[in-house]
Amino acid sequence: MRLGIRIFLVYFLFVGLAGYFLLSTVREQIRPVVRQSSEETLVDTANLLAEILHDDLKAGTLAQGRLPEVLKAYGLRSPEAQIWGLGKHQVSHRIYVTDAHGVVLLDSSGEAVGKDYSRWNDVYLTLRGQYGARSTRSDERDESSSVMHVAAPILDEGQIIGVVTVAKPNSSLQPYIDRSERHLFTLGLALIVLGLLVGAALSWWLARSLRRLTHYAQTVSAGERAELPYYKGGELAQLANAVERMRTELEGKAYVERYVHTLTHELKSPLAAIRGAAELLQGDMPPAQRARFASNIEGESERLQQMIERLLDLARVEQMQRLEDEQQVALSEVLDELLLAHAPRIASAGVQVRQQVPADARVWGDDFLLRQALSNLLDNALDFTPPGGTLVFDLSRDGQRAALSLFNQGPAIPDYALGRVSERFYSLPRPASGRKSTGLGLNFVAEVMQLHGGELRVENVAEGVRVSLCLPLRRMS
Repeated sequence: MRLGIRIFLVYFLFVGLAGYFLLSTVREQIRPVVRQSSEETLVDTANLLAEILHDDLKAGTLAQGRLPEVLKAYGLRSPEAQIWGLGKHQVSHRIYVTDAHGVVLLDSSGEAVGKDYSRWNDVYLTLRGQYGARSTRSDERDESSSVMHVAAPILDEGQIIGVVTVAKPNSSLQPYIDRSERHLFTLGLALIVLGLLVGAALSWWLARSLRRLTHYAQTVSAGERAELPYYKGGELAQLANAVERMRTELEGKAYVERYVHTLTHELKSPLAAIRGAAELLQGDMPPAQRARFASNIEGESERLQQMIERLLDLARVEQMQRLEDEQQVALSEVLDELLLAHAPRIASAGVQVRQQVPADARVWGDDFLLRQALSNLLDNALDFTPPGGTLVFDLSRDGQRAALSLFNQGPAIPDYALGRVSERFYSLPRPASGRKSTGLGLNFVAEVMQLHGGELRVENVAEGVRVSLCLPLRRMS
């Protein structure tokens, strides 16, 4: 299972459980809080009525006054009130009054007058000077049928002469409880979903960052170029820098070791030739033979110098992970300057050169590296073009890429060598001299193309060989 999925699942489990327990706890608190608030209102109402009923109860005129008619009218009222979006269309309080013995003297519902309520907790506790309240179900199997009763004593000079009870069905509070629970559920669900989205985004970002770093490490391990992922501070940036330092250290050691072996191997042949010629020159020999061996020493020394210079150029390019000076390069101007610099050799070789690249052709790249790469291509083409042959520079476009090609008239590359000509130290004998080059020219060109996000193509065509540099027309991202 991927790291990002594991992180998200852990986050999902944590947020889900936390949200569930939070919603459950708050939901469990809604019902008692609403009922506590309602009970507090019933306490105030009962005590207010106790003061209002005092005189009639003391005088014994409770049933003969206007109060029964008032309570009856109260029960018939329709408030038509909108309370926080919920309509209230009828009153829900029931009021009854008992004497000091718990016998009901007055009931707003008219159903309990004359009954003995002295055993109900609201009356029983109040007559004993305690807080009297009870909650009784009209249907024992239905919790929503419960009714809250809150009583207050009617006092006369400190003596309890009666009890007034205000009752309210809990069903009248249920719409408000249901609405609160719906709002809470909706809000809680939205917060959980938002939290999960944030968790998913965080998991995706972290997994993506680690994948980029993993891809970088795998690419570098495969010997390919890759740009170090950029992270703005934090542990990921430190990890990326640590990986880069480790890559630099390991590559540096391996690079030096590889180059020491290859350079030692390639230097053996010219050094052996120089040493042999020097030993022969120490003895007596005809002047013509002495001149030939001296020329061999000079030629092999020049070969060593070229090899060292090209190895240094190649080493610099191979160590680059990206272009350091990317700009628009005018190909036509570069080629004109290059042909002018090689004019003496072109003239001495008797080669015809046609430069057919449009003057407005431009590509994104490093001007210096592209000049070196084109110079290597031209040197290589001149080595394999016979006197009187033709070289042609041309340009073609394919979408956002340009193919700069160099055709040289001459012998085709053997099939066994066609796929190896860009390998380091691999070279074919030159037709004019039969000698091989350093084998680093086309390898350098291939490295420069890879650095530019392009490629080097070498193919046999009619009457010769065509080498193409495929380059991006716009800036590399």
